[in-house]
Amino acid sequence: MNIPRGQRSIIFDIVLTTCMLVLTAVTLYPFVNVLAISFNNAYDTVKGGIYLWPRMPTLANYAEIFKKDTLLTGFRNSVLRTVIGTVTSVFCTSMMAYTLSRRDFMARRLFSLLFAVTMYVSGGLIPGYLLMRSLNLFNTFIVYIIPALLGAWNVIVVRSYIDGLPEEIQESARIDGANDLLIFMRVVLPLCTPVLATIALFVAVGQWNSWFDSYLYNNARGDLTTLQYELQKMLTAANIQPRDASDAATIDALVQQMRVTPDALKMAMSMFVTAPVLLVYPFLQKYFVTGLTLGAVKS
Repeated sequence: MNIPRGQRSIIFDIVLTTCMLVLTAVTLYPFVNVLAISFNNAYDTVKGGIYLWPRMPTLANYAEIFKKDTLLTGFRNSVLRTVIGTVTSVFCTSMMAYTLSRRDFMARRLFSLLFAVTMYVSGGLIPGYLLMRSLNLFNTFIVYIIPALLGAWNVIVVRSYIDGLPEEIQESARIDGANDLLIFMRVVLPLCTPVLATIALFVAVGQWNSWFDSYLYNNARGDLTTLQYELQKMLTAANIQPRDASDAATIDALVQQMRVTPDALKMAMSMFVTAPVLLVYPFLQKYFVTGLTLGAVKS
């Protein structure tokens, strides 16, 4: 059976659109379900049957979250580490990438090889822990910033992007009397906006979602806690199983004192920590594909 070319195109578009709609629905459903549960009455949620919208809408779950003093402290620290960590990491990454992109840099190949090796070989958790301890970074805010200053993959992506820029631009600036720092700040950085925005998104999401370093290095100081670490503690506490009758009675007494259930708190907390990323991503989305592909395509 021969189908005309125009009809084949229409059938293909219909099948492709259907597949994309199904994929979008499958992707969005877990998020919408969590959102619905977070706004539903906690004890009504226990009955089940909450899918796309709350059956008994309420703000009690979020109100219970904001009663915790550690939550606001964690939110402040998460915002600070995300902003400071992203700015410093993007700047250091771009400086290293610019240095490696210079053809007159004698150790260019050596450093590129070292960066590539770190992508496959890691020292592991224990050496990293001992290094932070030897540097006296325990119980300090700066322990959130220094380890994330450089990422091998980020450096390689930015260097590839810079390699794709016309060399004549830097040469003309050098003829006009600009030094390397001025060329980097006034010429290279503005041209690297797409790739730097992409790297900034990666670093910001990593900083915002990080909780293990708070647990590992700063668990002794409550004023250095982060939002994700508070969520992790909440999830851990909600999953604790009573060992005997006395523990079960204690947990029941704590639950009765709250207006919400641990599961409802988890859903509300999950939405609270996810919302900032969802608000920032649309502003960087236009740079995302451009920043990754332009530096990877060579003529």
